[in-house]
Amino acid sequence: MKRVFSGVQPTGNIHLGNYLGALKQFVDLQNDYESLFCIVDLHAITVPQDPKKLKENILDVAALYLAVGVDPKKSIVFVQSDVSAHSELGWILTCSSHMGELSRMTQFKAKTANTSNKDSIGTGLFSYPLLMAADILLYDTDVVPVGVDQKQHIELTRDLAIRVNNTVKKTFVVPEGRYIKEGARVMGLDDPTKKMSKSAENQHSRISLLDDDNKIKKSIMKATTDSEGIIRFDIEEKPGISNLLNIYSALTGEPVEDIVKSYDGKGYGDFKKDLVEVTQNSLKPIKERFNEIRHSQELIDILKDGAERADAIARKTMKRVKENFGLGL
Repeated sequence: MKRVFSGVQPTGNIHLGNYLGALKQFVDLQNDYESLFCIVDLHAITVPQDPKKLKENILDVAALYLAVGVDPKKSIVFVQSDVSAHSELGWILTCSSHMGELSRMTQFKAKTANTSNKDSIGTGLFSYPLLMAADILLYDTDVVPVGVDQKQHIELTRDLAIRVNNTVKKTFVVPEGRYIKEGARVMGLDDPTKKMSKSAENQHSRISLLDDDNKIKKSIMKATTDSEGIIRFDIEEKPGISNLLNIYSALTGEPVEDIVKSYDGKGYGDFKKDLVEVTQNSLKPIKERFNEIRHSQELIDILKDGAERADAIARKTMKRVKENFGLGL
């Protein structure tokens, strides 16, 4: 079987966009690929973190992996920092990279655009695409499921793998990106021109997987639409209602076209009420499973086992990497 790798940062409650764009894919992919799904805690510390809160967030994300249907019997679920080879390979790739290609990363530019003192920008924020590349290349990954906003990082990973293969010795599998479909790209409920985000100030801009039913209802009913009042899909002219249609479709599996037809002659109020029910029903089993496993020994055991299994793969890769680079004895 080909191998798939992906990871999620432990930076707070996972929202609907993370679920539909990433975690839901994980559940499907684990049946067709040898799968490794990681909580990338080393990436989280590119910005200051409260250590106690970070540990809680790591366990929250791990529990949500399992709650949405990632099966530890089919997939390796582990915490990134529990496998030291991520950092080791990250340094080797740092020495194989160029300042120019990192400075062109659009996400770095976006995250630092409003920083007045450029000298204060953390080095980790600049170089984290190299750690992401190490995450992927460490496991001879064939496929990386990511959002389209990560395409540039996948291209960098491919470039680094090809560069090493051509200048040192054939060392790495060159991975392919598996980009989410536009329909699964969930936008902010208050501003449908921007991606749904954990960091947005308005809590009603997003629906988190652990939100209670009242919060879900309030966020959806407050969601931005338009003054036309007609339910139709048009990303350019009607981004708000189109975003809600995408969410409805992604949660139910029903094509957007069929949903639009079923609401012919009805208004936004009826549609939003039904979307509230769809969302509440979809998230209910996730929350139940999360609460069941979050504070259990089972979760800790799964992560320890996952780290051991991941480390066994990583050690084989690092043996090859060190030999090809002439490192060690």
